[in-house]
Amino acid sequence: MSIKQIRHFGDPVLVTPASEVIDFDKELRTLVKDLTETMLDAPGAGLAAPQIGVPLRVFVWDVDEAIGHLINPTLDLSEEIQEGDEGCLSFPELIFPTPRAFRAVARGFTMHGDPVTIEGTELLARALQHETDHLNGILFIDRLSDEDRKIAMKEIRESDWFGLAGQSGASPTIKISPHSLFGSDNRGLGL
Repeated sequence: MSIKQIRHFGDPVLVTPASEVIDFDKELRTLVKDLTETMLDAPGAGLAAPQIGVPLRVFVWDVDEAIGHLINPTLDLSEEIQEGDEGCLSFPELIFPTPRAFRAVARGFTMHGDPVTIEGTELLARALQHETDHLNGILFIDRLSDEDRKIAMKEIRESDWFGLAGQSGASPTIKISPHSLFGSDNRGLGL
């Protein structure tokens, strides 16, 4: 196990949908441990595999002193909305009010292949949605209002970290999430 480098905004892996996990093997268990160690070292409330350059549907979280992980998640979201400050380890020091469902039910698997259901409200619900978004190639800035997204992009361009990961210095492309917070099947993230 080891602490991995966290990819920053501008890295293509962050906007590419991750592949489903098929093999629940020792390599997957090592990935979950690496993600957990990296998240705790950062520190953060969650970390998805694409954020360390691994395009698989795996994430970990650390909310209210509970550490967990989920493989191949699907979400069911409440209609009740919460708006709260949100940041991301791939956007150091960037925090903006971001709308999320107040309650989320995530279904997936443990690193051993056992089915699991995680239910959360408030911060855990926010973390489950944020990390599942990462697995779909959606970033939290994609969910910001137009005005906040413009402000965020200005802050990103002026940051010390942007462009350090070998980017050409060209302005990144922002994509607005094609998924409304609540889809017609109430799964909200288009999963």
